[in-house]
Amino acid sequence: MDKYKVIEIKQSVFENNDRQADLLRKQLKEEKTFLLNLMSSPGSGKTTTLKRTIEALKDEMRIGVMEADIDSDVDANTISKTGAKVIQLHTGGMCHLDADMTKQGLEALGTEDVDIAILENVGNLVCPAEFDTGASKNAMILSVPEGDDKPLKYPLMFSIVDVLLINKIDAISIFDFDFKAVEERVKKLNPNIKVIPISAKTGEGIDQWANWLRSEVKNWNEK
Repeated sequence: MDKYKVIEIKQSVFENNDRQADLLRKQLKEEKTFLLNLMSSPGSGKTTTLKRTIEALKDEMRIGVMEADIDSDVDANTISKTGAKVIQLHTGGMCHLDADMTKQGLEALGTEDVDIAILENVGNLVCPAEFDTGASKNAMILSVPEGDDKPLKYPLMFSIVDVLLINKIDAISIFDFDFKAVEERVKKLNPNIKVIPISAKTGEGIDQWANWLRSEVKNWNEK
């Protein structure tokens, strides 16, 4: 019987993407453009939260938005009404954006007049967590109706984000959602994560979120 070969795979399958992401981050750093990668499940309130964010920051920062979807331009149309610069990215069936796709989006958006670019990634908790987009910071939204067990089911997503927005807290009395349990679970996965409860509907917590962004953009530009 012929002997078979044993091949050791020592390099990450994402190595090329990681390299491109680092190059993109360096470029954005030089341009003083902060890139936020915003992720969540569908229906968590990404676009509504984004509208609140733009409202809070539009008078002090030039904001550009990239709306990523498999199809449609619903979200881009919604964001365009805020007055922010916006483009729609169609992924052609892909459930995420990688660094090269993000770079193409930024080139189409144009960063010469953008202080903070926000990528609203494709809605799911699996694929987007696996690909470094070159973002300055990663954020995700977990909505109360989704349940407090999501960190147990999707640990990678919660381990790679810098800030977790727990949205729809205005509905917390209706759902069996344990805020303390979520916070404990995500801190075990990611001790440095910032957890901010918000309601994109009522505006509760948006000031704290906007202050976090202000601080991170300032640090990005100064370091």
